[in-house]
Amino acid sequence: MPVNSLPFWGVLYLVTTMNKQPVSRRKGPRSFDRDEAVKTAMHLFWRHGYEAVSINDLTRAIGIAPPSLYSAFGSKAGLFREALELYDGLPGALDGLTEAATLEDAISGLLHRAVEVITDPAREAGCMISTGMLEYGADHADIAASLSMRRSQMQSRIAETLNRWLDKKTADAKAFYLATVMQGMSVQARDGVARSDLKQMINEVLAGLRL
Repeated sequence: MPVNSLPFWGVLYLVTTMNKQPVSRRKGPRSFDRDEAVKTAMHLFWRHGYEAVSINDLTRAIGIAPPSLYSAFGSKAGLFREALELYDGLPGALDGLTEAATLEDAISGLLHRAVEVITDPAREAGCMISTGMLEYGADHADIAASLSMRRSQMQSRIAETLNRWLDKKTADAKAFYLATVMQGMSVQARDGVARSDLKQMINEVLAGLRL
């Protein structure tokens, strides 16, 4: 029967019934723990390097869809930057400089602490800042520059400590040498070289510096 031929109460019933029909609602993006997501991404980038980790790798490990990742972090690069900030807050080689009373204490403490953190079985092997992006495309130059800046800052902090016992020029030269040694040890640790072998190398470094 056409609606316009229904009695008033029939029309009212029809309208009321239509208004009670369930409304389809779009589901929003899957919720997730942002801190845990950044931590998971940090371990992936640390283990494999920036270029080797894909969006699919990240979303599968975190347990979200790509749109949720882009919504939260903007891009893979944005997530990497947050992962890098998290990594910066972890205990590291520079902690070995904290209580140094002599030049030899400072250098020995730095290198021994470096070996401990890059071979810690509870962490990923190596150093994310040293090996997180050794090769990159032109569109990732800004991320590579960020890592380079962090390496330079680490070297500067070493030089500042050594400057307590050495003149600035000598402290800068020694800091450059030590930073280079630590980067090499990081690569060796990623290749599976044992902690004991890396610590033996520290003895050679100390002997070579004639402290």
